[in-house]
Amino acid sequence: MTSTIITRIHEASGPDPRSPIGVFDSGVGGLTVVRALMERLPFESIHYFGDTARVPYGVKSVQTIAHYTTQIAEFLLEKRVKVLIIACNTMAAVAAQVVRDLSPTPVLDVIEAGALSALAATHTRRIGVIGTPTTINSNAYARAIHNLSPDARLTSQACALLVPLVEEGWLDHPVTRMTAQEYLKPVLAEKVDSLVLGCTHYPLLKPLLQDVVGPDIQLVDSAEAMAEQTADLLTELHLHNPDRTPPDYHFWVTDVPLRFQTIGERFLGRTLSNVHVVAW
Repeated sequence: MTSTIITRIHEASGPDPRSPIGVFDSGVGGLTVVRALMERLPFESIHYFGDTARVPYGVKSVQTIAHYTTQIAEFLLEKRVKVLIIACNTMAAVAAQVVRDLSPTPVLDVIEAGALSALAATHTRRIGVIGTPTTINSNAYARAIHNLSPDARLTSQACALLVPLVEEGWLDHPVTRMTAQEYLKPVLAEKVDSLVLGCTHYPLLKPLLQDVVGPDIQLVDSAEAMAEQTADLLTELHLHNPDRTPPDYHFWVTDVPLRFQTIGERFLGRTLSNVHVVAW
């Protein structure tokens, strides 16, 4: 189905408050956003799409990322989602505007949510951002924060090793702690008072990271920020599900690797069911 036909369908009837929320990511990391949404909006159904066959996106060209992102967004729009959430920092950095241009429903992304929360958290305007090399090199957080507050002072740090450590399950391991300490040294030297966790894997490391940075620095959890922004949007547009019944959760993936179930359940904090494989 083309985006033009999707647009006509949505414009004819408008978003249905009983429709699901659509969330997508390049792999499993976006499940931290789904978990935050489940906790914040317990009556909302969710369709999650993880492109597990083509992850990682960070090594791909901008054109390829934009193409994959558009393909996934159109798939979820066919499910008649009422809100579309880009839960992948790399996708958001490269293709958020592309998705907004094609979507007839509101589009939210983790970078915008993280930027807003960082500015709400900081008192000194000294903000740290950690993320994958692709996200940090895109300067997407710097642009988003400076667009809102030109006087903010940003210190960014790429943390290439944290994602594999999270996926290994080493959430409170001496190696992970030592790695985080090394990465955060230059950030802490800039006297930041808030730190944006600019990767959807990082919320699983919150206790360890808080211990490393100390109690005076506020961690900005992009997953929690995304859930709060979504709740505000649903309120503003009168799109909260009026039914107080158990929601439906569906997980769409392009491949089911051996470790997907284990990693996914760790991210989600519950059993992963209703997993469907999309063959492209």
